Amino acid sequence: MNRTIVTAGALLLGALTIGVPPVAAAPSPSPTPPASARPSADTGMTSTIPSAKPSPATPAASPAATPAAVPSDAPSIPSSEPEPLIQISPEDAESQSALVDMEDQRILQTRAALTALLQQGGFFAAQRKQPQIFSSSFGRTMVLPARNDERPYTLKDLLTVENGKYVRLMTDGSYLLGIHIFVADGATLQLRGPMTLRMGSIPGSFSSIITFGGNIDIKGTATKPVRITSWDVKASKPDLDTTDGRAYIRAVGGQFNMVYGQVSDLGFWSGRTGGIALTGTERPSSSYRHRTKTQRHQDKAERLARNTKDEGGGTYGDVETYPIGPGTASHVPADELVTGKIENSVITRDAYGLFVSGSNQTQIINNKIRDSIVHGVFMHRFAKNATISHTEVTGSGGDGFVLSRATEKVQVNDCLAEDNGRNGFTLDGRALAHGPSASGESLAVYGDSSVNNSVARGNGRYGIEVMGGIRQAVQTSEVVGGDMGIVVRAGAEAVQLSGNKLTGQKRQGIALRDGVRNAYVSGNTITGGPTGVYMRDSNGQVVGNKITTVKDVNAHGVTVVGAAAGSEVARNTIVGSGTSAVSTARSSGDVSDHNNDEDAWVDTSTFWSKAKRYIKPMNVIWAGVILLILVSAFRSRGIMDRRRRGIVDPYELQKAMEDRPSWALPNAAAATPGSGFNGRSRPTQPAVPTVTVGGGR
Repeated sequence: MNRTIVTAGALLLGALTIGVPPVAAAPSPSPTPPASARPSADTGMTSTIPSAKPSPATPAASPAATPAAVPSDAPSIPSSEPEPLIQISPEDAESQSALVDMEDQRILQTRAALTALLQQGGFFAAQRKQPQIFSSSFGRTMVLPARNDERPYTLKDLLTVENGKYVRLMTDGSYLLGIHIFVADGATLQLRGPMTLRMGSIPGSFSSIITFGGNIDIKGTATKPVRITSWDVKASKPDLDTTDGRAYIRAVGGQFNMVYGQVSDLGFWSGRTGGIALTGTERPSSSYRHRTKTQRHQDKAERLARNTKDEGGGTYGDVETYPIGPGTASHVPADELVTGKIENSVITRDAYGLFVSGSNQTQIINNKIRDSIVHGVFMHRFAKNATISHTEVTGSGGDGFVLSRATEKVQVNDCLAEDNGRNGFTLDGRALAHGPSASGESLAVYGDSSVNNSVARGNGRYGIEVMGGIRQAVQTSEVVGGDMGIVVRAGAEAVQLSGNKLTGQKRQGIALRDGVRNAYVSGNTITGGPTGVYMRDSNGQVVGNKITTVKDVNAHGVTVVGAAAGSEVARNTIVGSGTSAVSTARSSGDVSDHNNDEDAWVDTSTFWSKAKRYIKPMNVIWAGVILLILVSAFRSRGIMDRRRRGIVDPYELQKAMEDRPSWALPNAAAATPGSGFNGRSRPTQPAVPTVTVGGGR
């Protein structure tokens, strides 16, 4: 943007002029949230947060009653999967997606305008290194450029801009934010507790706090937290309607830190506008410009040293090179990744509790995330080397924790996912493409992530789902309830499930299906449910597990179906009552089934069910051969016994010689030479005497 209009908007007595003007948005929503979205007297929660989790096959609420939907950057759900729990009308979806696009345009325009102004240099540029207001067709923004002395901006600085026109101290001691805030490259915004910040969010207009390459630092204490919420100044309450947009916080590159924060009712539609979002950027960070001359010379010397010593990478001019490895064409370089730490905080009723993408070494520690409209913690593409620990996610409309495609080396430790609408934990390591694609993505899969010492309880679909990837792991965790406990599918390879405790699943405790390879299922305790371990068209080792099923005529301890060559089912202890302890009758390939303890298993299968286990083509052929041998041997033995006892005369079929018919041979002389027999006519001499054989005395 070549021109920047520096103006101030009017501040209304009852409401602030903030965010996106209503005329620029898609169809204008009603001035107040719909009746169905009003809070109840006791909880303040709306129908946008499912109070009861429906079955996976049943949509939650009607579009009119649920003002949020699964956004465009959420992982796609195959048609074979349950429908999303959150539904929305096409009109509201179009309105929210248009607002997300407008926010993207506003951020880019603001950054471009500030960069152009600073590049002018001289006195004019120096004047720009202080808070100022940028206005455009996409809204009004308070810009905080980097200061030469690197001092952070505080709430006090915001209050002084145009005499407090955009940040106002309220009578209850809280502060009302009535404008977008943009923290530029190299700048830092600090918010310190105790403080309550209400981010203006009225129908058709809202505020935001965004950094593009800078830092946002929110820090409270256990007794003096920083409280941040959306606020509808007309209704004097948090904004509970997402259909017309809602206030949010986002870090694009740079750094985001929050300790002892209490955040509620932020975000709408997409992950990047979903509440608190940490997202990487494909644009180079300009933090290098803020280094001193001495620091830049030192950087150059270090780069030259690396060029001569490090064969794996170097710098040539302004182009940095890195060793080639697995990744994608849209890989985000390390210098452009966001990083941060969210600790000891409570996040309630955001669209997304936390959304992280394009990040490195982000830490999410000891937090409580409650009643998110979509997902609780969503690690999106290119989030790597992250640590999530001692964090609770409860009551989300979607999943509790999601490690989406293109995430890798994310460790989830000592976390709780409870009463979420879909899965407790989802690990997706599938490739971003399956062949040539418009974006030129790599076909590499992702993985090396794990869930450890965690609990999934009472979630609407699965406790833990692993889709694709390599070397994913679920270890020493507990899954209570759900349709299934741990489900591994979509070609996952070398997954490890060990030391887990699963209780009370409706169908299967552990399921390996649809192309899983080299799985290792060991040391798990599975109690309840009609099937302990189910394997379909997959292979792996099921070793050393203790399985106790419910008493059901169709129960199985371990079931192997389809192509399972190379699988092993061994040394498992199986307790229960049902069709079979280990069923491999419907499998193909070499499946090793041995040394399983089935002494406490009660086989309730029918005669024909038992027979079907052994009626196979080769078994039938060999049974026929053995039966024929036995029948022949039995008959021979019976005849010999009768003969020995004199019951049968061995010569009973023979007749006396005199009773046998007689037959005659011609005299031998009749055929000698000269006897008149020439071989062509009858003998000419008289008949010769005949020799009688048999019948004479």
